[in-house]
Amino acid sequence: MKFAVAMPGTNHMPSTPAWSHELSARDARAVVATIDAAGYDTITTSEHLGMPHFEVPRLGPWWVHCLSQMAFIAGASERVRIDSTVLVLPYHHPLALAKALSTIDQLSGGRLNISVGVGHAVREFAVLGVPFEERGRRTDEIIEAMKVLWSEAEPVFEGEFYSIEGLAFEPKPVQQPRPPIMVGGNSKPALRRAARHEGWQPNPTDFTLADLPPLLDYLRSQPEYAAKEDTFDIFWLSGVPDLPSLSFGSSSESERAAFGDAVLEGVARLVPHGITRTSLPRVDTTSVGEFQEFLQWFAREVAPRT
Repeated sequence: MKFAVAMPGTNHMPSTPAWSHELSARDARAVVATIDAAGYDTITTSEHLGMPHFEVPRLGPWWVHCLSQMAFIAGASERVRIDSTVLVLPYHHPLALAKALSTIDQLSGGRLNISVGVGHAVREFAVLGVPFEERGRRTDEIIEAMKVLWSEAEPVFEGEFYSIEGLAFEPKPVQQPRPPIMVGGNSKPALRRAARHEGWQPNPTDFTLADLPPLLDYLRSQPEYAAKEDTFDIFWLSGVPDLPSLSFGSSSESERAAFGDAVLEGVARLVPHGITRTSLPRVDTTSVGEFQEFLQWFAREVAPRT
């Protein structure tokens, strides 16, 4: 099983540890270096440009700029892949977004994943002047426009919402023909969109493993999914199921061993669904140093056994 680490400090949701709310740039670089050196598959960040007032109690007002943080992670790392959970495509013009993403892929040496969604926060769309009901069609069009920009010497794209011509576009991504595209969302349009690309993020994660089979059956029934069985990425954002709580800094060796065994049991429940990647299990930590110790312990003692 591959493990992804959500970058601390990306948001200040009530469920995030207090120390992550005070993360300095130096500490952030140190965390990225630890994740990178420990061998984790991915570092992720997420996107909200503004938080609707009614959502602040649940999600908090603090959300960094996703593309900026992805570029920061690229510069502070050497081997780990850089991902999002997820980029909300209708917030962006395809020309500007394609430029940002190809630049990140260039600067990272080809380590970019592009995980996308249509968005759900109606107020963000209203402030941006983007009709909420157009978000699915815009998402599909933005993806197709970016593919043209990344692949053609003299790109020309004409769609319902965007028209691009008469421009040179460089740099192209290092990864050719393009970085992998993963799609978040659980609707049938999202599943069809995922089948056309390289992966799926069940997102939002307000359902259980028991709810997955019919969604997977639908995704795998799409003609565009054919021949992707061995390469398709399914990223289970909810993490390993049914883990005991663990206060890492004060835990004993036996408590850590029991936690590790529970991780193995939980991963064994994910694998039959074709899940290839999941989130680093959450444990209680009291400082950035303790979090780094947990990262190193998990990578050394648990992840190799999964």
